[in-house]
Amino acid sequence: MVSLYNTGLELANLLLGSDLLNQSWEAISKLQKQNLTLLEDPSLPFSVKYQIYENPSKGSTIAFVSSPNCAVNHLQQEFRELVSSDQITSFDFLRSRSNTSSISIHKAAFTLFASLENELSLLKQQFTNSQPLIVTGHSLGGSVASLFTLWLLESLPSYGAQQILCITFGSPLLGNNGFQKAMSEHPAWSSCFLHVVSDKDPVPGFLISDHNASAATLTTPTWYMPFGTYLFGSESGFSCFEEPQSILELMIMSSRCAESENLHNRSQVIDYGHILEQLKNKAICRGISELPDSISNPLQAGTYLLLEATGVGKLQENVNLSYLAMNIAKRAEVQAKHKQNVFDPFKISVTKKSLTYLEWYIKNSLEEAGYYDKYKTRRSRSRNEIESTETLIKHHRTLNFFWKRTVTEVGNLPWKEGKIRRKRLLYAATNYRRMVEPLDIAEYYGRGKKDYVLHGRSEHYKLLEKWLTDENTQTYQRSQASSLTVDSSFWAYVEEAVISCQVLKGSPQDQESAKDNLIKFEQYVMDMINNFLVSPEIFLPQSSFMLWWNEYSKVVGNSYTSPLTNFMNGGFRSYA
Repeated sequence: MVSLYNTGLELANLLLGSDLLNQSWEAISKLQKQNLTLLEDPSLPFSVKYQIYENPSKGSTIAFVSSPNCAVNHLQQEFRELVSSDQITSFDFLRSRSNTSSISIHKAAFTLFASLENELSLLKQQFTNSQPLIVTGHSLGGSVASLFTLWLLESLPSYGAQQILCITFGSPLLGNNGFQKAMSEHPAWSSCFLHVVSDKDPVPGFLISDHNASAATLTTPTWYMPFGTYLFGSESGFSCFEEPQSILELMIMSSRCAESENLHNRSQVIDYGHILEQLKNKAICRGISELPDSISNPLQAGTYLLLEATGVGKLQENVNLSYLAMNIAKRAEVQAKHKQNVFDPFKISVTKKSLTYLEWYIKNSLEEAGYYDKYKTRRSRSRNEIESTETLIKHHRTLNFFWKRTVTEVGNLPWKEGKIRRKRLLYAATNYRRMVEPLDIAEYYGRGKKDYVLHGRSEHYKLLEKWLTDENTQTYQRSQASSLTVDSSFWAYVEEAVISCQVLKGSPQDQESAKDNLIKFEQYVMDMINNFLVSPEIFLPQSSFMLWWNEYSKVVGNSYTSPLTNFMNGGFRSYA
């Protein structure tokens, strides 16, 4: 599961919508409640508890928690110690001829794992048939969950890794640079690990030394390094990262901020369940962010967007997101040359790259007629522009294929489960529909067809729109224009207005109906404008909307007045 960072934001939304995170945290919460006395007594030495939870429809979940509940005030200097793989035999399999680095594991985590090794050995034998399994844990319990998952993966055939996912919440780093390199030699294993980190939680970054923060190359065996996929969360949302150095930089910034905020309450334990619940109810309407001029390619654009979602810019005022995005993107390009995609254990889509290419295409169309018209007129453009658009067509098809399949799968779920899944996918689904359906409309009218809404609209778009309607999401009063036009069928209504305008100049017997249609269209557009529900790009000089308006104003003449004509003649350029 290699991420080029142009994919992290969408992957985060799909993970949140897949129910895997909630399922994992629910298992942890149950186990914590069962061991409440041990968890709340900081005078006790560290120990670890685990429990298996069976679900006939979702497979098994094994949860690990440490006692007492690990907070910053429990972590002493000796807690940073590593133990070399030379001293432990359970993980000999990590060593290889190609990796000459010394491999070391967090001593406290390994000690807890070793305390349960006999029990876990029996547990390991129960899960050798490649059945779906989630292994999860919180704090140090997450570290033990990672070690158990790694131990289990080594005993399975290669295809067995596709059925296992380890999800940790607020866990400290597990191993050194040599450990990370060993994991990079097993991309199928590495793709099985997802580490959820809150920007308020100082525990995940506790093991990062000052040397990590300033080192240009990380080769010293005593420095901790991340592995697997990291899901960074803040009040702004979640984003995924996989390149170790980039993760390290984000963890350094997050941990410093978290330690500063929790300075007077160092015993605070972060409730990840509360964070997941907040994000589940988060506003689903999000447009395309404004990108700085220094961002120069799609990869950097995607990186910038998902850095925004982690809240990094809010953590430290002197953080230059543009500079950080460009550095991370460069490392991602290098990483991509040496790694191959590994299919996600639970078939979470790799549509992330396609979505960000489309975001990039939208941004770079704003100096022309907008992305709708640029796509519609693609065949009459230069060779380079045609090649760029052909690439977009491929991404367009990828996104449509994924969401058509997703809508079908959700539709086949039992009613209650389907409702929960729809709610959690609502943000990603709505964002996709508003970005991609205009491309379908452009293709439809580009072939000379009519009545897209009645005869050409895909069923999956109708269902995605119904998801939003059924959710009864409260709409808030906007004070500025939406970056994406809220009604994904908007351009179809524009095209029908163009056709009606042509009818006004033709046969008298059809003119009355055309006039009625145009009056309704005027009212529709003004409602959208008054509520800031259309993107400013519709007012670009060569957009289909402006071409329609220029022709329509000639047909109706200067004596005709309406709310729309008053707006268009009185300063539509101030709309923003």
